[in-house]
Amino acid sequence: MDVALALPLLVGLIGVALLFDFLNGLHDAANSIATIVSTRVLRPQYAVFWAAFFNFIAFLFFGLHVAETLGTGIIDPAIVTPQVIFAALIGAIVWNVVTWVFGIPSSSSHALVGGLVGAGLAKTGLSAIVWSGLLKTAAAIVMSPMIGFLLALFLILAVTWIFIRQTPFAVDRSFRFLQFVSASLYSLGHGGNDAQKTMGIIAVLLYSQGYLGGSFHVPLWVVISCQAAMALGTLFGGWRIVHTMGSKITRLNPMQGFCAETGGALTLFGATWLGIPVSTTHTITGAIIGVGAARRVSAVRWGLAGNIVVAWIITLPAAAMISALAFWLVTGLSAVF
Repeated sequence: MDVALALPLLVGLIGVALLFDFLNGLHDAANSIATIVSTRVLRPQYAVFWAAFFNFIAFLFFGLHVAETLGTGIIDPAIVTPQVIFAALIGAIVWNVVTWVFGIPSSSSHALVGGLVGAGLAKTGLSAIVWSGLLKTAAAIVMSPMIGFLLALFLILAVTWIFIRQTPFAVDRSFRFLQFVSASLYSLGHGGNDAQKTMGIIAVLLYSQGYLGGSFHVPLWVVISCQAAMALGTLFGGWRIVHTMGSKITRLNPMQGFCAETGGALTLFGATWLGIPVSTTHTITGAIIGVGAARRVSAVRWGLAGNIVVAWIITLPAAAMISALAFWLVTGLSAVF
């Protein structure tokens, strides 16, 4: 490809990747702020600023293991081309927009993984897949909400026992303050895990085009750009999904909100340090269900929770199919023109 054409194409693809990151923040804003909004500890317009700030500074606290997994651990970097990256991003973006319009809290992370898988399969078939990384990510689809559920359930039981002698008013007042801490931690975990996925996409694109020299790494400007795009998306918020996450699954008070956010944050911290690209949506949903179930099983609207689980299951294959179609379309148009 001619250099004069290659550079504008590269810049355009980076722009599309940052658009995905913006939509990720928009789509997943609910994950960071649903509980603190639904408990009325913080108004929505202030909550998004709070979450966006901690989304942005997350890179100061975590390594870039998730970016490395997305860049080299889902599909073989050797088969990556601008067409593959474009198709992967289109698959993820289209699925994100569809689920955002209908208020479905699906996973932006797994939409991106599905997009990569679909584009890789369309280009070279099964040989494109790095099975160890894909299976690790697939296992996280099941494990992250389960761990969030169990941690939140344990926290709510422990906190209830610790504060058993205090009045409901005193408990509520204490946890209204503590929820600022838990919401900050969750937003850090969200920014740390989710923004790194787009970093990995941009870095492997640069690597495939020879802009990173001989070794794969994530340049600082890519880190800053991705964190900023996600924070900006969070500022715009995703109010349809906030309503689903914050009140339709189960009603929360500040103590329950604190336990859900803390359980979710601990899950994200562990996954990020291990380099596993988990879904922040799955994680916080599992945690919210955990605190609801601790109160009583009937407190959880299991029908809605089941619908959300169905959305989780179909996200990866749906994004993969859209991505594969986009790859074939782009390849066909390239051959014509």
